[in-house]
Amino acid sequence: MATDHDAYIAEAPEPLRPLLKRLRAELADALPDAEEIIAYKMPGFRIGKAIIAGYAAFSKQCGLYVAASAIAAHADEIAAAGLKATKTGVTFSPKQPMPDALVRTLALASRRDQKP
Repeated sequence: MATDHDAYIAEAPEPLRPLLKRLRAELADALPDAEEIIAYKMPGFRIGKAIIAGYAAFSKQCGLYVAASAIAAHADEIAAAGLKATKTGVTFSPKQPMPDALVRTLALASRRDQKP
């Protein structure tokens, strides 16, 4: 089991590693005061006691997990990017990456809606 973000990314399928590195960098930029953590076996960003965003790699895709309210508020932007969303996550792949601006938008919306 990975103990930090670098180890998690290194253990991910090779085609997904560039996406994860980019996602991590975009989240770190959007949430500069957040602490990088591993929670629920996934890398994430926490402010106070609240996990603002997390991400994961699967066999062929990645997921970004944020507050349900952030997903709902930006459902049209997610759909316009051609991505699929669940209540609290958005999946993307090397063939259909998530735009950096959307990562930032979702992270900031999740931050507003979480109680640190």
